Amino acid sequence: MLDLPNCPKCNSEYTYEDGSLLVCPECGHEWTLESENENGEEENIIKDSNGNVLNDGDAVTVIKDLKVKGSSSVVKRGTKVKNIRLIDGDHDIDCKIDGFGAMQLKSKFVKKV
Repeated sequence: MLDLPNCPKCNSEYTYEDGSLLVCPECGHEWTLESENENGEEENIIKDSNGNVLNDGDAVTVIKDLKVKGSSSVVKRGTKVKNIRLIDGDHDIDCKIDGFGAMQLKSKFVKKV
């Protein structure tokens, strides 16, 4: 029997092969053996609306008027946001916007400055 590695997310020992993928039945994480061997941990690359790779500390510009949930205010197109922080999730940018405070944005609505 092939000795498969533990899941990199939850460390479960019950991983199995599904074609070229390794699958964890406990958390549902899927990865390839090649990615496991290369860096040991999967890295999520976040890109802006133009396909430029974003990094922590970058400055971005909002490309579309965005309604602020729970408020009647709007973040206007062209608003510059400095010193962003990348996070996991649907809204993958954590930042502070002048006049609004702490906020999370989707990377598809910004472009790198």
